[in-house]
Amino acid sequence: MQIEAFSELFPLLTAANPETLDWLLSVAVEHEYPANRAVLMEDAWGNAVYFIVSGWVKVRRLSGSGEDVVTLAVLGRGDFFGEMAILDESPRSTDVIALSAVKLISISAQRFIQTLFKDPQLHHRMLQLMVRRLRQTNLRFQLRHQPPAVKLANTLVSLGENYGHALPTGVEIFNIPFKDLADVTDIGVEETSKIMEKLDSKGWIKIDSTGQAIHLINMKQLMHLAGKV
Repeated sequence: MQIEAFSELFPLLTAANPETLDWLLSVAVEHEYPANRAVLMEDAWGNAVYFIVSGWVKVRRLSGSGEDVVTLAVLGRGDFFGEMAILDESPRSTDVIALSAVKLISISAQRFIQTLFKDPQLHHRMLQLMVRRLRQTNLRFQLRHQPPAVKLANTLVSLGENYGHALPTGVEIFNIPFKDLADVTDIGVEETSKIMEKLDSKGWIKIDSTGQAIHLINMKQLMHLAGKV
């Protein structure tokens, strides 16, 4: 991967200087995983930071018995994970699973921390993105008493804005299983299914099971439902 493409793909790296990018690329390790494969297990958090080159993953919270599994987040191309465990050095009861075929690059914890100390601009950008994630968490908390349709619309719009692929027919995202959509949105699976069917019938979205995609056809209406316009 060229330095320019590396920087353009990952918002975290847009502020890094060319020397930093060149060094990160030289120490990065490439990974490929098929759908449904564990990408990062509970006991591996804190070893490295992972950048998503392509594909979709979900971050799951595990119970002590392993029977109660909840999806905390869905991440796509251009995002990263693993940084929190490096910074606070605490154990994690979560893992990361590939929703689709996924390509990642990883940078070891030690090298990533060294880079943050050497490049103040990258350090500052890291703080900005962490604050953004905190705000997204606060938004979910603020939406907890909103109707399920409003909450689900917020989830779809957020996924489209952060990871969607713009097409003439709308914004394309991965066909995320309803259970994962329900967990991330904090509503029931049955509610999620009914709302998605209704949105599909209205022509606001189109679920393409064959192509493993959800087309957000009418983003304006979805954003209006989500209360973002």
